[in-house]
Amino acid sequence: MAQPPTFEPTPRQQALIAAAASPARHILAYGGSRSGKTFGFCYCLANRAIMAPGSRHLIARLHNIDVRQSVMLDTWPKMMAMAFPGLPYTVNKSDQFATLPGGSEVWFGGLDDKDRVEKILGKEFATIYVNETSQVAYETILTLRTRLAQSCAKIDGRELALKAYYDLNPTGRSHWTYREFIENVNPVDARPIEPSSRAHVVLNPADNPHLPSAYMEGLDELPDKQRQRFRDGKYLSEVPGALWSASDRTADDGRTIPGIDTARVWTAPALRRVVVGVDPSGSDGVGGDSQGIIVAAQGVDGHAYVLADRSVRLSPEGWAATVAKAGREFGADRVVAERNYGGAMVESVLRAAEITLPIKLVTASRGKVIRAEPIAALYEQGRVHHVGAFPELEEQMTMTTTTGYQGSGSPDRMDALVWALTELMLGNAPYNLAALAG
Repeated sequence: MAQPPTFEPTPRQQALIAAAASPARHILAYGGSRSGKTFGFCYCLANRAIMAPGSRHLIARLHNIDVRQSVMLDTWPKMMAMAFPGLPYTVNKSDQFATLPGGSEVWFGGLDDKDRVEKILGKEFATIYVNETSQVAYETILTLRTRLAQSCAKIDGRELALKAYYDLNPTGRSHWTYREFIENVNPVDARPIEPSSRAHVVLNPADNPHLPSAYMEGLDELPDKQRQRFRDGKYLSEVPGALWSASDRTADDGRTIPGIDTARVWTAPALRRVVVGVDPSGSDGVGGDSQGIIVAAQGVDGHAYVLADRSVRLSPEGWAATVAKAGREFGADRVVAERNYGGAMVESVLRAAEITLPIKLVTASRGKVIRAEPIAALYEQGRVHHVGAFPELEEQMTMTTTTGYQGSGSPDRMDALVWALTELMLGNAPYNLAALAG
């Protein structure tokens, strides 16, 4: 016997559902944390799966453990129990997909493992939902869109329109979602995008009546930039005094200082050297700071190219294995790692991960800003290029000012970047950072 649903969408979730049902193919929900974005999109996706027997749908996130724990084993079953009580469905926890009546499948996939990604890309989907989009590189988004291709019919015989959903706590205005959904331009070449193909809606914690007051009080106490992002759901403008900027700036003498976006490229030239910069942390992988892992190279043109951000939050064995994998993947000739959490420990952990590359341990004897300023100067000269987009790295960079880092936690990715580029671009001299800054 059918049971009445207990899910009553909030007014902002109703706006999300309306946007998802609009003619737009790509729908973005952005705003503060715990505002109901994930629940709302899971509801929309389940509706589509039920109305189109035999259809296939994907819920993806950067890290498989996150999509598994947070969505497949938490939000998804809660949503199904509240919105479709009594509806039978099964979950294959090994292969990570749910089967609904009519044979429709909902897959849950992480994008942090090559084998898993290849398995995902071997299928076509009618819906693709990228959860926590700020963590996913734009080139990965473009690849996923090529799998939005399954042709299937609804129960009423009409074709099911292809849809892509995205959500995030907004980062800086340089992020591709801001450019694509707010500015309505292609993030790569700034060509106009047909507005009817995109839709967006804002959901914030204040719009969710189910949150405890203590949670909102905690958001109120965050530093300004984090409060704007996680409470107010605002895309951040440039931080005054930032060492890096996403867009071009004008110097006091009138010259143009290129921003990260201006120097961005999508392919690298022939390369001379590749290094992996590492900023370890004392984290055990459960909490605390991430481990910054940045792959950078020097091209035959003498410029530097940032190739990948492989930063993680893992145990020492886990992050060391990630470094080893990145080194092999990009053909690195050296690992440069900060020794501040114990040089012997850092090197032994890396060696245990079967890293055969030379390991250079560097000491952070001066502050982060002092280390970063010479690298920021290289960016101002147009000598450093990001090969693709790295939203979390770029956010840390644009929130690092002459007076310190304005974000929360540690700028682990930025630190790893600085170590890698210092090795590549500032010569073979010892790490005399005072001299480099002079």
